[in-house]
Amino acid sequence: MAIPISERTDLEPPSRLILRQLLCALMFLSIGRIGLYVIGNGSIDWTKVEDDCRKAIQLDHNSVKAHYMLGLALLQKNELAEGVRELQKALDLGRGADPMGYMVEEIWQELAKAKYMEWEQASTKRSWELQSLKEACENALKEKRFLDSSQTEGFLDETIAPHLKELEDLGQVFKRAAEDDTPTEVPDYLCCKITLDIFRDPVITPSGVSYERAVILDHLQKAGKFDPITREPLDPSQLIPNFAIKEAVQAYLDKHGWAYKME
Repeated sequence: MAIPISERTDLEPPSRLILRQLLCALMFLSIGRIGLYVIGNGSIDWTKVEDDCRKAIQLDHNSVKAHYMLGLALLQKNELAEGVRELQKALDLGRGADPMGYMVEEIWQELAKAKYMEWEQASTKRSWELQSLKEACENALKEKRFLDSSQTEGFLDETIAPHLKELEDLGQVFKRAAEDDTPTEVPDYLCCKITLDIFRDPVITPSGVSYERAVILDHLQKAGKFDPITREPLDPSQLIPNFAIKEAVQAYLDKHGWAYKME
């Protein structure tokens, strides 16, 4: 009868290390939708997940699943900033390995939710600070009007109009200050022509039309090798990353974090 590997004593330490590395790699390769479902239901030890992920990353710095799972574990511990960094790392690695892979979409969704949560927390703080500052300014204007009216006794009407104008101007200033945190429509040029969603990984065709990479690749594979808008022949090798739009999207998201919210 064969002796289980874990019970053999004739293995040298390097051999044991190799076996542990293989087992660790296999563990992360086996994580799929079922594993993520279990995680989503809270039936997993997140501390152990974090430890295992960090060990896996030491063995393979480019492990998409290890960075992804580590990001989820950190989010569960409310370590939002570090969790976002790990999810972003997983997304970048995933796009490089398989831009059409199902994990890329799952990672993006988790990253978008985390970034939206990050914006929501910062937005709530900014809103409270703006409201407090606005109230302080309004109180200061009221005190100013009281002093002005006491110096112009019998001419109250002359102080009311300027006071109301100052309050109106103050309101406009704070309204503009809150505009970045007020959800609106994302500009069309930042959205994919097929999905109408904000770009994540835009590419541009020889005809000058930009698409989401995974979406246009899926179109070319299933519908045929032609541009869906211009109908011109199009091969995947002709797609070029649109770094200008990608940078514009990131700048927009940095300023308008509400745009991360998934419908």
